[in-house]
Order: sequence, then structure tokens, then C-alpha cells
Amino acid sequence: MITLWGSLAGGVVGTVMLTSGLRIAQELGWTRMDIPLLLGCVVTDDRGRASVIGYVLHFVNGLLFALVYYAIFRAVGHAGWLFGGALGVVHAAFSGGALLTVLLPAVHPRMATPWSDAEETPLLEPPGFLLVNYGRRTALWTLVLHVVYGAIVGGFAAHLG
Repeated sequence: MITLWGSLAGGVVGTVMLTSGLRIAQELGWTRMDIPLLLGCVVTDDRGRASVIGYVLHFVNGLLFALVYYAIFRAVGHAGWLFGGALGVVHAAFSGGALLTVLLPAVHPRMATPWSDAEETPLLEPPGFLLVNYGRRTALWTLVLHVVYGAIVGGFAAHLG
């Protein structure tokens, strides 16, 4: 049985794994991407506050995506680790291909864009397609960790009832 609470619990655990994994990758020099900072700088230019706010926003997003996963599981009548992992591939492609590449720079007040001029001093570099501006390994780690997120949400949705 597919459960909402299982999906949400998976969203919490999956977001912890995704966020922690990206942070570890950043500390090991495998990526320069800092999702909490990217998200938090939408609200404030204070980098310390931005990171805290960004972590909160990322966890809220993790729960919202868990609800999207739940809706998909219900629509197809199936949830599980493998199907969740497959949705994680779609999630990573959306995040790296449209969400952070096109949509976030278009609305982010502190991120450079191709149409920024020399008069402006942006706080953040735009991620670029598949996030390559933050390092070539960023796309790989984003993909792997979104697959982990999806597998956790799918497994929890199918087995916690």
C-alpha cells in the first residue's frame, strides 16, 4: 500500500541524505555547489543567514517533492525503491536542466545572468546547464543523490503504512 506518511517520512530522510551528500561532496572538492546558499540568497545577501534559510527552504522543497512523488506513485498504482530511483533520475534532470539552470537565475535577485551588465555585482554565479559551472562532477553527484532521494521516498512510500 502506498502511503502519504511513508512518502513524507521518505522525503525527510531522502532530503537529509541529498543535502548531506552534496555538502560532503562540496567539502571534498567534488563540487562548488552550495544549494542552501543558492536558495537562501534569494531572501538575503547575508551569507550566514542565507545558508540557514536555505537549509530550511531545501527541506521544505524536499517535502514538497515527496508529495509530487506520492502523487505519481498513486497515479500509477506502484511505489518502491527502484521506481523511486527512476523518478530520482527525472527529478535530477529537471533540477539540473530547468529548475536551477533556467528558472532560478530568472527570478534570483543575487545571481548573475547572461544579461547582467557591468554595473551589477551579483553575489552568485549561475549554475549553468546541468550545473557544470560548479564543477564537472556536480552533475554526477546531483544525479546520484537524487536517485538516492527517490529510492528512499519510493521505498518508504511502499513499506511504511
